Amino acid sequence: MPPAETYFVAHGNDRYEPTEHAGGAWRDDELHLAPVSGLITHHLERWRQQHVDASLRFSRITFEALGQIARDEIQLETTVVRPGRTIELVETVATIRGRATLRARAWLLQQSDTAAIAAHEYEPMPAPESCEIASSLLDWPGGFIRCINARQAPDARPGRARTWITSDLPLVRGETSQPMAEYVKYLDTANGIAARQSPDQWMFPNVDLTLHFLRQPVGTLVGLDTRVAFGAQGMGVTSSVMHDIDGPVGTIAQSVTIRRSLN
Repeated sequence: MPPAETYFVAHGNDRYEPTEHAGGAWRDDELHLAPVSGLITHHLERWRQQHVDASLRFSRITFEALGQIARDEIQLETTVVRPGRTIELVETVATIRGRATLRARAWLLQQSDTAAIAAHEYEPMPAPESCEIASSLLDWPGGFIRCINARQAPDARPGRARTWITSDLPLVRGETSQPMAEYVKYLDTANGIAARQSPDQWMFPNVDLTLHFLRQPVGTLVGLDTRVAFGAQGMGVTSSVMHDIDGPVGTIAQSVTIRRSLN
């Protein structure tokens, strides 16, 4: 592993090496989807700046895990699925050890001034300073969880929590990290902040991560207002409203597969 002052090290030609801080929570030999989704967003933002009109911005990004995210070099490649002047769909594939491991599809929509009619029904997050250190989240194993700072509203309970998350570590060494990517790199933690069951007894990894944006996020302090539902047939859903310090940014959905732990 390279020196660990970032989550990834750029090696050129869209190749990136993970550091120990990108380590996953379920297995020692895998990467956490959170920093990897941030890396793909970083790549997508750099691609957008080079290939599309500046007025187009990402409105939705869906990350789908095609298998275990092995702790090894990541190669990224982006193609246009649906070209357009005002609406465009692009796809990025992350290849690890010669295998397509993650696929991300993203819609780009043309920005326009709709401030006069902007409105929402999302509840505000509690102020970060009113929250407590989120010890339940920090108890998870893995390099990624060890390097984040998390504070949680005192009314948190299994299946429902409001949490602020950030870190001092930048995403990529060797390239200028994209601001949106620095925000996205925390969002997959939503599936662990309001766990309904102990991960020592039950496994509940998410197989995807879908982000819908109302606006572009500001800063690297992420607020997650999260609800977790477990069904009776081995499936679950984690749903969150994502915030920055200025208010709601959009929504998150994660499809969860539930099984008894092998420990």
